[in-house]
Amino acid sequence: MKDQTEELIKNTAKRMFFTEGKFNATTQEIADEAKVNRTLINYYFRSRNNLFENVFEEAMKQEHEKSEAILHSDMTFKEKIENYIDYSLEVALEYPYLEIYLVTQINQGCAYKDHEQMDKIMKVLTKELNCEIEKGNISPIEPFQFIMNLVSLVTFPICMRPLIQESFKLDDKQYVEIISQRKQIIINTLFN
Repeated sequence: MKDQTEELIKNTAKRMFFTEGKFNATTQEIADEAKVNRTLINYYFRSRNNLFENVFEEAMKQEHEKSEAILHSDMTFKEKIENYIDYSLEVALEYPYLEIYLVTQINQGCAYKDHEQMDKIMKVLTKELNCEIEKGNISPIEPFQFIMNLVSLVTFPICMRPLIQESFKLDDKQYVEIISQRKQIIINTLFN
């Protein structure tokens, strides 16, 4: 029962933050949404900030684990990048405020601090990227710049969704259609 209640609270907070964009939700609002007593949030997480940090850490960990699983798979480099784009866009459509939330938390001093894992990812990515450059499939580029391009091309339209929709007068359906076209545009931009 304890684990179920704790997960219910975390999942409710995750939905409120990442799906609805309610970053300033109070413990009472989260408790009301989860249909639990507010004291249970304090019991499991001790404070609102601990709950936020817990949800943030889980989101970052999940994103890193998925990225690492893709990178260490048997797929070709291009397939790995396509898979990463698919996963990222799928998550972005399910949780439209996740990227904004992560950036907000990082700007406030919270950061996923598994540098060893990131070093491993960079080592594998650099090796495979250099092979693709040697084959002529990708124009010469530093690994860091390649990652910056990839992440920027995926996340910018997600983070800027409200502005993009407002500026171009797009409803949700039109926006989703445009996002579904992103994968091929990104692949065409990154690969020769």
